Amino acid sequence: MTSEPSALLSIRDLHVEFSTDAGPVPAVRGVDLEIAAGETVALVGESGCGKSVTAMSVMRLTEGRIAAGSIHFQGRDLASLPDGEMRSIRGGQVGMIFQEPMTSLNPVFTIGRQLEEVVVLHQQLSARAARAHALELLQRVGISAPERRISQYPHELSGGMKQRVMLAMAIACRPRLLIADEPTTALDVTIQAQIMELLRELKQELGMAVLLITHDLGLVAHFAERVLVMYAGKIVEQGSVRDIFKRPSHPYTQALLAALPDPLKPGKRLQAIPGRVPTPAMLPAGCAFCARCAHAFEPCAARQPPLFELGEGHGAACFLREGSVAPGRP
Repeated sequence: MTSEPSALLSIRDLHVEFSTDAGPVPAVRGVDLEIAAGETVALVGESGCGKSVTAMSVMRLTEGRIAAGSIHFQGRDLASLPDGEMRSIRGGQVGMIFQEPMTSLNPVFTIGRQLEEVVVLHQQLSARAARAHALELLQRVGISAPERRISQYPHELSGGMKQRVMLAMAIACRPRLLIADEPTTALDVTIQAQIMELLRELKQELGMAVLLITHDLGLVAHFAERVLVMYAGKIVEQGSVRDIFKRPSHPYTQALLAALPDPLKPGKRLQAIPGRVPTPAMLPAGCAFCARCAHAFEPCAARQPPLFELGEGHGAACFLREGSVAPGRP
């Protein structure tokens, strides 16, 4: 699983830590991730696994410190890029839909003002041209009566409309990469489907790559091409959508899939994963999933497993897979 020179985004051995009174606390621990141009990759896992911190590190918006590793985007290391150059990439070449549409928009500015700010900053348009472009964006993302909505404030819009506005802001400059962090959070099922279908259309239209961050495996199955499963700051399994859903090889991935409702068996009791994700300040010496795993054995508590290759592009960090193929890097 060596790095491909054609990768649009290539993250290598990323470590992110937060400063506390008790000392530095690791939130992301040696993450490797690649996205090719036009590809959709899903990063999945429970809340607190480090998914959003990884995404915010790409944008250089995390409050944590990038302690080690590299984040190469189109050949440039974002982790060490000067702030001025990073501002030209953030929102211009890399767009992001933030997790909470209800709180991501500034309540004291109109929708139009916030959209126009993005295009003026990155495309140096005149006020008239920026206004026209903002109207086009609102129309493109399916906002009804854009001429009226553009003068409204965020509190006057529904949750679904706010998310469409966030999507319009994210694609305003036709980015090469779009990071969608839980894009359907707090939306009802019907609106979720509409937002994801719109995201699919825009991806094809603009030729964007997408990093989808979610805990909803249903979205992953229908939208992504590759999946990375994250637990306690590390990638514990990665592979194609088919690999992950047909041949899940890490006990954590298997547990996540077992917790999904089966539409063919209505009323079937869901399987809960016992325990909870360990806090970053109290990580065990060995596998972080060991205490919750029904298959744990002697080496699990003592050592952290490497990512064992199980096939082309498929790997799992679990000692149960040791000997399947030699361990390798993603």
